[in-house]
Amino acid sequence: MALSASQLNVGDSYSELIVDDLTRTQIVQYAGASGDYNPVHTDEKFVTEVAGYPTVFAHGMLTMGMTGRMVTNYVGDGRLTYYGVRFTSQVWPGDTLTAAAEVTAVRDEDGRKLVDLDIVTTNQDDRPVLTGKATARLDE
Repeated sequence: MALSASQLNVGDSYSELIVDDLTRTQIVQYAGASGDYNPVHTDEKFVTEVAGYPTVFAHGMLTMGMTGRMVTNYVGDGRLTYYGVRFTSQVWPGDTLTAAAEVTAVRDEDGRKLVDLDIVTTNQDDRPVLTGKATARLDE
């Protein structure tokens, strides 16, 4: 069930654990699903010896997708009118991520009720790995 405007206030927040101990298998599965086989995500030898990273790391879009699931769990399916993010830090195998949304506005636009959200996903060290904004339609 989707949220209604009467249920929300500026400052309300919602959060979810979106992945506990991200595995290399999950990263490779995402590579297969997305078709993004960039070796920085899948090839340990390349990433350590050529690219200079300590290990492979997750696709930004994997983090965005998991965070987006948190947003739709909060506002309801089929409600997003805007979702944009910025990747602020890499996500490594073994990371645990928590995503949170905070209500910044509940408003009317063109006869529709909307909610604006600030979004942040943090790792187990409370370091932001993604920040963003979303807007969703609300019930009256």
